[in-house]
Amino acid sequence: MSNHQAITLIGLAGASGAGKSLLTQRIHEGLKRKYGPQAVSVVNEDCYYHQRDSMTMEERRRVNYDHPDAFEFDLLKSHLRELKAGQAVDVPQYDYVQHNRSERVTRQSPTRLVLVEGILIFHHPEIREALDLKVFVDVPLDICLARRIRRDTQERGRSIESVLGQYEATVRPMFFEFIEPTKQFADLIVPGGGENEVAAEVLLDHLSALVVAS
Repeated sequence: MSNHQAITLIGLAGASGAGKSLLTQRIHEGLKRKYGPQAVSVVNEDCYYHQRDSMTMEERRRVNYDHPDAFEFDLLKSHLRELKAGQAVDVPQYDYVQHNRSERVTRQSPTRLVLVEGILIFHHPEIREALDLKVFVDVPLDICLARRIRRDTQERGRSIESVLGQYEATVRPMFFEFIEPTKQFADLIVPGGGENEVAAEVLLDHLSALVVAS
């Protein structure tokens, strides 16, 4: 991508299990289908969990992954800045089963739109300010929990007991302390997440206009 072409960063935040990934996926696939892979890409905040090679598996399981300290925000901030400047970056990949970064990285080239998804991307002031549009996915916590149980047991190899234990100990309290307060920074609030087809279509139309205008 040429450096003179404007690159827009779209942030999608909300509780774990709110439907951010589904909404992001719907937008990503819709734009890619219309305009090709050079039009849109996704950066997932989970990829920026700290490397934890020095910790045992049991120690990793006890980490509060919903606290801001769990993320290497400086690296995410740097990568967003480089993408915005038209430069490619090497995005870390995260292994949810091992609770650690894998040895792989994914080379990501800048695209016209970059969808930045994560629970705490509005919490960090510099990352929040770098986002051109901020979308908060707002879903009741009981629905988030049900979705989280389904996702973590089916896709991440976890037991129901471990998901519930983590939810009670850290996920729910961290939502009220760090995530819900960032709703005030949103430009747009989407109830229902990716299952809200009307909101997804409205967002898709708006972002399509940005691609066409570039």
